[in-house]
Amino acid sequence: MSNVIIEKAKANMSKSISVFEKELGGIRAGVANASLLDGIKVEYYGVPTPLTQMSSITIPEARVLMITPFDKTTLNNIEHAILASDLGITPANDGSVVRIVIPQLTGERRIEIAKKVGKLAEQAKIAIRNIRREGMDALKKQQKDGEITEDDLHKFEKDMQKITDNATKDVDALADKKSKEITKA
Repeated sequence: MSNVIIEKAKANMSKSISVFEKELGGIRAGVANASLLDGIKVEYYGVPTPLTQMSSITIPEARVLMITPFDKTTLNNIEHAILASDLGITPANDGSVVRIVIPQLTGERRIEIAKKVGKLAEQAKIAIRNIRREGMDALKKQQKDGEITEDDLHKFEKDMQKITDNATKDVDALADKKSKEITKA
């Protein structure tokens, strides 16, 4: 039963890391990246629809995203959804496609983005620590109920701490990589 708790915690920590990775993918680093538009939803026949499901997104140049909607009548809605997002980019609608030129990052904007990466990393670490706490509480309850011995409890606590440390290292590595990407872009 205790191994199940450890495995569940490990799986939940992996999910937290995946969410963090996805959030990092949405942060622009001065180069065009289609994942930048992943979180944008466009009003399509009264239903908020992910932009990626209603258009093809290509990268014709290093700092240009080109959005070709499957239905040309949605061009204005796409443009408005991008403007309404907090990405800090301005779309250009030419009647058949929407082009987005990713501006060079200013020093001030780089610092802002690096802080955002730090905040996201801290949120991911907090989620990981909460998962560890829940797992530790479940293990202590098992020991209290007599399902595992005190020695087993200490062994499982060490295992839990080890996977927590590994997950935290993964988050730090991802955050460092993104920060370096931002500073050199």
